[in-house]
Amino acid sequence: MLRAPGSDAPPTLSVRIAAAAGAACLADLLTFPLDTAKVRLQIQGEGQGQPRRAPRYRGVLGTVATLARTEGLQKLYSGLPAGLQRQVGFASLRIGLYDSVREWLSPGQGATASLGSRISAGVMTGGAAVFIGQPTEVVKVRLQAQSHLHGRKPRYTGTYNAYRIIATTEGLTGLWKGTTPNLMRNVIINCTELVTYDLMKEALVKNHLLADDLPCHFLSALVAGFCTTVLSSPVDVVKTRFVNSVPEQYTSVPNCAMTLLTKEGPLAFFKGKQSKRKRKFPRSSKKVLGNAPSKGTCALVCWKSRLFMYLGRCDHLGFFFKILFIYS
Repeated sequence: MLRAPGSDAPPTLSVRIAAAAGAACLADLLTFPLDTAKVRLQIQGEGQGQPRRAPRYRGVLGTVATLARTEGLQKLYSGLPAGLQRQVGFASLRIGLYDSVREWLSPGQGATASLGSRISAGVMTGGAAVFIGQPTEVVKVRLQAQSHLHGRKPRYTGTYNAYRIIATTEGLTGLWKGTTPNLMRNVIINCTELVTYDLMKEALVKNHLLADDLPCHFLSALVAGFCTTVLSSPVDVVKTRFVNSVPEQYTSVPNCAMTLLTKEGPLAFFKGKQSKRKRKFPRSSKKVLGNAPSKGTCALVCWKSRLFMYLGRCDHLGFFFKILFIYS
């Protein structure tokens, strides 16, 4: 039962989980082409089976345009079913359960959660969600990465074909390939994203800078998204490379990271997150949106994809339900 807008009763656990899953799926639908571009940028230069005439991607929006021109608009949504499956299982647990676990770890009912409780709650919910959702992550990344250009035969014909082929050729463990770097990535994300969001929102409200409404949530999400992008990028690139690799390409996750470092340099760890050309990152969301075509604003991918998830896990969900026209 969804609570009515304006009610002081806190949302139930089922409402939080449903809101997180719905908001995350909505975010995936709107930003999936940007996520596909991020994956293509992260695997660019790897050299594994890439023909000499393979397209050269430059920047997130440039990659989107290149993919649409060379492989068709539908390629921007390759792997979307797996992406939505991932959000239903992953985001609903990671975000929907966060508040409940945080309250459970707090010293007493009604007490303000400590920083340690928030970090622990983020790590616990994120770790469980990663393990459950890892097969969908593997399939999503591989479908986004594969190309049919220059006569190359795609590895998979669709989402469920990918599940079947991976399970039969690499074993069930193949569906959980890259779990370790994904866990590392999500520890970083949860310790930065959810905690920074909570602390930022709390500081804005307690100091009477903003009321606990949409502008406050937006600004908190913006700050949290920026911090998360910077800190999680290296692990995210290694995770994508390792998940997409063919058997025996890398002997381990550290081997993948060292190969990336020695062959492409330290800046390769920020592929898909920042431009090769150094530009000063805009200081406000208005500048970010206004300069979106610039390569220097690639971190907008992270912000846009996560903002909707924040809307689904805020303490007061009334404005989110108003947006979706859902009332009890």
